[in-house]
Amino acid sequence: MMTSRVPAAVDALLAILRAAPALSDVDVLDGAPAVNLTALRRLYVGWQPDGEAAVSLHQEFNGAGARTRNEAFEISCYAEARAGDKDIKARRDEVFALVGEVETALRATDAAPTAPTLNNTVLWAHLTAGDLTQVQAEGTRAGLAFTVTCQARI
Repeated sequence: MMTSRVPAAVDALLAILRAAPALSDVDVLDGAPAVNLTALRRLYVGWQPDGEAAVSLHQEFNGAGARTRNEAFEISCYAEARAGDKDIKARRDEVFALVGEVETALRATDAAPTAPTLNNTVLWAHLTAGDLTQVQAEGTRAGLAFTVTCQARI
């Protein structure tokens, strides 16, 4: 018996983002960053700076009889854009454009009708929260920690 949709949903989110044409030049990473941080545009799934949980989840019985459970969870994500210049506005615009592409990838289209369900792993998923950070030291960096919120039935 399946106890959670989290593993399948995280895998599906990674697959959707890696397949998105608009994100083809972005490193989409599963979890915490590797030591080599040379890529200038990155998306992390299941990680945020200073975050404690890759995914936070809550379950409860769907109804009387305890046959099914509702599961709500939030996948922690982080987008980052960096460059060797001093143009913080460009990095901020770039990181919001990255997250905009994530949101677009989670919308249903004729080509991807199951995107909002993370390829049928959840009932629905959508982008729900974000926090922007900006740094100017040895270039510029803008980061946007955001959450993909999901609802599933198990």
